[in-house]
Amino acid sequence: MTVLLEKRRLIVSPGLVPTPLRREDKFGRPQNVDVDLTIALINNMPDPALQATERQFMRLLRQAAGDIRIDFHCFSLPSVRRSQPAKWRVEAQYTDIADIDQLHIDGLIVTGAEPSAAALPEETFWRDLADIVEWAKNNTRSTIWSCLAAHAAVLHLDGIERQQLETKCSGIYDCINAYPHWLTQGLPSPFKVAHSRLNELRVDDLAANGYQLLSHSTRGGVDSFAKDFGSQFIFFQGHPEYEALSLEREYLRDISRFLAGERDSYPGLPVSYFDTETEQKLAAFAVRAQTERRPALSTELPDRTLRQDIATGAAATVMFRNWLDFLTRPVRTASPEANL
Repeated sequence: MTVLLEKRRLIVSPGLVPTPLRREDKFGRPQNVDVDLTIALINNMPDPALQATERQFMRLLRQAAGDIRIDFHCFSLPSVRRSQPAKWRVEAQYTDIADIDQLHIDGLIVTGAEPSAAALPEETFWRDLADIVEWAKNNTRSTIWSCLAAHAAVLHLDGIERQQLETKCSGIYDCINAYPHWLTQGLPSPFKVAHSRLNELRVDDLAANGYQLLSHSTRGGVDSFAKDFGSQFIFFQGHPEYEALSLEREYLRDISRFLAGERDSYPGLPVSYFDTETEQKLAAFAVRAQTERRPALSTELPDRTLRQDIATGAAATVMFRNWLDFLTRPVRTASPEANL
C-alpha cells in the first residue's frame, strides 16, 4: 500500500512505499499513476477520535482494496468545533472542503460528530452537513453515512426523526442479514458489529420512507440500511470501522466525565465486550465511583481484558470490499432504444 501523508493519500495494494506528492497533482486524478477510484472521507469526529478515525477507515480500505488503487482524501466540515491543535492538523493534512468539486470523487464516507445541541438542526454543522447530503446525490456513485451522519442525513432527506434511547446502545452486537443486497453479499449471518449511540432510527419509520433494511440486531436494533438517491446511499447506525479498543476508550472517557462531574449518570458496561472477570471488577469499581466521586479515582481503574470473540473486522472488510467492487463496476446508461 502506498500512502501519501499530505493532502492526498494514495492507497495501492499490497506494498507500503512512500511516494512524493506532485504539486501539479493537487486536484483530479494523479498524473502518471494508474488510479481506479477516488475516495473521500469527511471526518467530523471529535478531536480525540480524529486521527483514530482516519486510521480506521484507511485500514479498512487497505484490507478491502485488493488490486484496486485508491486516491484517498480527508476533509472536515469547518463548522465542526475543534481545538486549535486539531484545527492545525486539519489545515495541514486535510484537503479544503471548498475544493471537493474538483476531485471527481467516486465514493464518499461521512462520519458523525459529537452532538452538543438538543436537536440536530440546532447543531453548528447542520447546514454544512445538509449541503453535503445534497452534493453527494449528484456527485458520487455511492456515499456511506456513519452513525450521527446517518441520523442527520435521513432527517434532512425524509424528515425521519431519531428517537432517544433509555440507555446508551454500546457494545458488540450480533447482526442478522435482513435483505439480499450487494453490500452484505458474502457475510455470515449473524456477524458482529460495534455500536455506540444514544439514539436510534426505527425500522417502521425507515420502511415507510422507502429505505431498505440490510441488517439488524435483536438487542441493538437497526444496523445498516440503504436507499437510492441517484447515488447509492448506505447508512450505518453502528461502527464497522471500529478497532478492538475503540469501545474501551469511549467507556473510559465516559467514566472520566462522570468522575469530573461532566455527566450525571455512570456509564453502563459495553455489551458482550469485556470478559466475565473484567465485568465483575468494573461493576465493583462503578459502585465505588458513585460513592467516592472524584476525578483522581480514574487512575485506580482495574486492569481490563476483552472477550476473545469480539472481532468485527472481518465483517467490515467484506462490506467495504463489496462497496469498492460496486464503485468499480461500469456505470449503466440507458440504451437509445429506451427513449423511443
